[in-house]
Formats: sequence, structure tokens, C-alpha cells
Amino acid sequence: MAERSTAAVDVADNSGDEPLTAKADEATTDGTAEAQEAADTDSPKENGTQAAPDPSPAAPDLHSGHKLAGRYRLEECVTRLDGFSSWRAVDEKLRRAVGVHLLPADHPRARAVLAAARSSALLGDPRFVQVLDAVEEDDLVYVVHEWLPDATELTALLGAGPMEAHDAYQLVSQVSQAMAAAHREGLAHLRLTPGAVLRSSSGQYRIRGLAVNAALRGITSDGPQRADTEAIGALLYAALTQRWPYESDAYGLTGLPKGMGLLAPDQVRAGVHRGLSEIAMRALANDGATASRQEQPCTTPDELAKAVAAMPRIRPPEPVFTAPPEYQRTTYQQGTYGRPAVPGAAAPQPVVPVPPAPLQSRTGRALKWAVSALLIAALGLGSWQLAETLIDRDNNSGGDPGTTQSNPENNDPPPVEKSKPVPIVSAQDYDPLGDGSEKPQSIGNAYDDDPSSYWSTVGYYSADFGKLKEGVGIVLDLGKVQQVGTVDVSFLGGTTSVELRTAGSSMMPSGLTGFEKAAQGSGTQVALKPAKPVQARFLLVWLTKLPPSSEGNFRGKISDIKVTS
Repeated sequence: MAERSTAAVDVADNSGDEPLTAKADEATTDGTAEAQEAADTDSPKENGTQAAPDPSPAAPDLHSGHKLAGRYRLEECVTRLDGFSSWRAVDEKLRRAVGVHLLPADHPRARAVLAAARSSALLGDPRFVQVLDAVEEDDLVYVVHEWLPDATELTALLGAGPMEAHDAYQLVSQVSQAMAAAHREGLAHLRLTPGAVLRSSSGQYRIRGLAVNAALRGITSDGPQRADTEAIGALLYAALTQRWPYESDAYGLTGLPKGMGLLAPDQVRAGVHRGLSEIAMRALANDGATASRQEQPCTTPDELAKAVAAMPRIRPPEPVFTAPPEYQRTTYQQGTYGRPAVPGAAAPQPVVPVPPAPLQSRTGRALKWAVSALLIAALGLGSWQLAETLIDRDNNSGGDPGTTQSNPENNDPPPVEKSKPVPIVSAQDYDPLGDGSEKPQSIGNAYDDDPSSYWSTVGYYSADFGKLKEGVGIVLDLGKVQQVGTVDVSFLGGTTSVELRTAGSSMMPSGLTGFEKAAQGSGTQVALKPAKPVQARFLLVWLTKLPPSSEGNFRGKISDIKVTS
């Protein structure tokens, strides 16, 4: 193996790992200030987390262009710290950017990192940056994760100023719900800093480094739920005040005045939403402040999520429209267009248009006769065509007025053609977040004619997908554009709301707007029948409301789908 370097550098990307701490006297590869973050965050935390002080081997000294497992090509090193390094890489097999953590297999934390990465990958929750691979190979341990270059780190959002009440409400609501789901699966974060939270272009928050970042640093806690809850409270506090809720400065934010204790956000900054200020204090669990307001502290992410859900919903601010400038009428006068009027000159008189001279009487009479002749000819031609049609009809009917050509025996209506089953060529899960986490491996169970097998969504905190998305579903490919009469969907687990959306093009739409809503319904056996005939190749069975599951969350389960023409 190549000689290892002992350099300690931090990460500052929007890809899948939060900004890592570094030694205060060293710089990062991109010249940012993560070294200062090290001084703030590597010491024992206010919430009880501690970093293991064990010595670590040097980080593997690899280079750009090195390839792991024959597919992950390293592009740029963004971190060297405590014996491991982090890289921006390219998955050549799937042609997408990924992030990679690397550390030697004999690193004292290697086993813990592998276990944490594999546990995080099994969670499969789209609210977290996904772990894609965790491998030990050639004396190296590496963890591959999503890379999200279009997301914005919470550190950058806070640097721009305090958040509006609605934005802060969305932050604490989404992050607390996500962490509650993680803790129900036995997973903790323990490094939930502003660098660990990303906001996508659609306004959804995603958390990176679940379990893995703490394992990389050897951070443990006797009370992981309490530690993560206090960390969420600190994020909300910073969002409301643009101040860090401790005396030390951290993450580009100024700390509180020394000796003043923990002040409520609405005492630090004017105009802070009172309800959100209460929530922040309950999460931070300052006994004096919570006792004075007669509120119980929140000690778990689930308690915090329920407290936020119990608040009156905070609406987004009304958009401000700028009134257009007042319309100014412009008048043009005869003879002055394009040049100023001469002062004292008499205003020109308007010119009255002269109507055209009438046609001479002889020409008018000729025109009238011509029009009359054309009308007479047209009427004659129409009458002749009508008579010819009637004669042809009598000849074709055989002279029997009681029968017709299509039904020669009686006057009964023609028989209605029976519907026929339409085969489903293939199917795939559809998630607006586009991370492929909606159980794609079991998608075939939804249309295999076996009612005991099923495809299910991941678990959500509420029936409306935790307000993370409008819905999820399955896209059916019929192989070609053809008539669609009814789509019958069977659900397990309880009443589920569903829509049928169709796309008639030969190519599958790239987004939800490419599908047209054709029908909707709810129940456990739903027949989705469009109001008018539909020609389509791709059908989206779109779940919009999920039933509760026995696991304490909400999950949709489709056991069978049948399409008829």
C-alpha cells in the first residue's frame, strides 16, 4: 500500500458527508473555515457525546484516478482526518457522482464504520442521504454514499440570516420526524450539526452521515435520543436567531453572551415566533426556561416531532406583488407626431375622415343579380345531392324498412364488446425524490397474480408521507400505446387513496407533470376507470394517502394490479 499521510483536513461539500472537523492550525483543501469548526465541535459536547481519543493510523494516500471495485473512480480528495479520507468520485457503472469514505482495514474504527454504514443502508429512508455500498477490500474499508451537488447546506442558509417562521417550522418538523424514524430502527446520528442538514431545490431537508459520521470519529453517547433531540433544538435555535445556543462560537455563528445562560430565542431576537421559541427551549431542555413557561422538555425526537405536529400550522408568507406603474395615456396630434408642439401655436383641428363614395346604381344592381344567381345555383345543387343520397339508401336497404344492414333480423342495439385483459410488460417504482428507495426489488409482486405477495412503500411518519412529498407509486409499461378501460388495484393493510395517471407517448415521462390524471379512488379494492376513453402506454398508480401499519408508521402495500381495455 502507498505511504500514508498524517494530514488532517476537513470536508466541505454538498454531497453526503457533513463538514468534518480538523486541527485548528491546518487548512482545508478548498480554503474554507472547517478548522475553526474543529475547535468548536471536537471537544465533548454539551449534549453528552464524546469522541474517542484513541490514536489512528494515517489516512490512505491514494490519488485521483484510482479505481475501487473496478467502478468507483476517485476524482478529488475533500478530507484527510484521523486516519481516514473522503473523496468525490464517479460510479462508472451507473455514470453518476458519488462520495467515498476510505480508511485502512486495520483502523481501530473500521469495524464500527462498516457496521454503521450497513445499518444506515438498511433503513432506506429517503429523508437521509443514502449509503450505496460498504466494502472491505485490499486492506481498505470504504463507504460509498450519494452525492447531492444541487442541495444547499444549512450552514450556508444560516449564514444568509435568520429563517422565516415557516422555513424554521419546516426544518424542525422534517428533521425531527426523520430522526424519530431512525431511532425507531435503533439508529442515532450524534453529529447532527448545521453541516449535516441539506435543503434540496424543492424545499425538502435531507440528513447526511446517519451513524457513519459518529463512527468515523469514534463518538458515542449514553443517551443517543437525548443527544440528537438537543442537536435538533440547537438547529432550530440557530435558524430563529442566527446565534449558536452555547457560549462558544461555532459553524460560522456567534455564541450567546458569556454568563447569561441559555436565553429563549424570542429574548435574543425580536419578532421570533413564540411557539417555535418554546419548541427550541423544550428540545434544549433548559430546566429554568422550561419551568418558567410550564412546558415539559422533549427528550426524544419522537416527542419533539409530536410537539411540533401539535402546533398550529405555520403558513408560508403571502407573496408580495409590486403594483405596475400607472398607465399614462399618450395622445398624438395631427402634424406634431415625432416633434414637440410650438408654444402659443393654435392646436390643429382633427381631420374628419370622408366616407367612400357609394357604388354607382348600375354596378350595385349587377352585383345583386350575381349574388342571387349564385344562391339559386347552390340551393339546386344541394337538393340534387340530397335526393341522390335518399335513393341510394333505399337501394341498399332492399326495400324492407323494418331491417338495417348492420342488424338485418331485428331492431336490437349492436352487442357491446367485452373488455379484455391488457398484459403489463414491466413496472418500476416511482418516487418524486428520485432516490430509488421505494422497494424496487419487490415491484414484480404487485402484478404477479399472487394475492399473498405484495409491493410496499417505505414507512412514513404520517399518512401524507410526512409532508415530504405528494405521493409515491408504480409506473406500469404496457409495451405500446393501447386502449385502457379499467385499472383494478388491491391493497393490503387498510384504506389507501390512489390516483390513476396516464401517458400516451412512447417514452416514459421524466416527471410527474408528464402524466395526466385520469381517475381516483380509495379503499382496499379500487377500480380506477377513466371518465373518457384513454390511449396510453405508461400508467402511474399514484398513492396519495397511506394507511397505518403494525410497525407504528404509515405504509402502502399493493398486492395486485390488473389492467383491462
